[in-house]
Amino acid sequence: MTSTQCILSTGNIITSASEVLRTPAISSSSTELIASLRSHIRSSPPSPPPSPSLPPSAAAPLYIPLPPPAPESLSEDRAEYDITVKLFLSGSVTPAQILDAVKRVLRTLATDRIDLLILSLPGISFDAEDSFSPAADVDAWAATWAVLESLPSIARLGISEFGTARLSQLLPRTRVKPSVDQINVRDCCVVPKELILYAKEEGIELLTHNDCTDILPKGKLREVLVDEFALISDGKQVEPVWVAKYTAVIRSRGVVENKGWASPL
Repeated sequence: MTSTQCILSTGNIITSASEVLRTPAISSSSTELIASLRSHIRSSPPSPPPSPSLPPSAAAPLYIPLPPPAPESLSEDRAEYDITVKLFLSGSVTPAQILDAVKRVLRTLATDRIDLLILSLPGISFDAEDSFSPAADVDAWAATWAVLESLPSIARLGISEFGTARLSQLLPRTRVKPSVDQINVRDCCVVPKELILYAKEEGIELLTHNDCTDILPKGKLREVLVDEFALISDGKQVEPVWVAKYTAVIRSRGVVENKGWASPL
């Protein structure tokens, strides 16, 4: 069976989908992602599928919609920016897929460095009453973390949704400790004191966010790509491997110049 990798790309939503950002209904990152994807698909027709006669190894990725014709170069000197990436993983991913995610963001922003990459592991949500996880899960976390901490293109690494128990399991397995722990306190309202003390002791900055655990639900993605725009034929598997959210902020002014999303299927 011939398989084709589809690459979802919103482009820079600060410019190409500015009406999405002004919409009051955009209340979460997941909603923003879906709305931006819809807007970008409407404004840019998809690339044609590769010839079915080509073997999978020869088939070029199918971009939905077409990617920008050239890297979206930053307008000012690179030293003026803070570039942050949040990488949401879906299920089991390979080291090659993780490296591909980082490379795509670097290529999109025409840069060689990410200032902060925050890793969001699958199936984990913040719980004030967090408990210790099975050893197999910790092994998987450590293996993924090892891929990222080996990359010179990432200045700082962060983790998402880790309470005290999970952090205490991960940290001994790392060479580069997370400098940030990004948590969603929507359900428990306050950050547990135990986590505040532990993070301070380990030199980890605590940040909050409003991202959904399931950032790109399969049902919603199928609704857009199959039912609404018919970009992928019904019956094809529609499931993101990873989702990357990236922002480039001009440090001196606190202005977001470039923000976008990318994901392969």
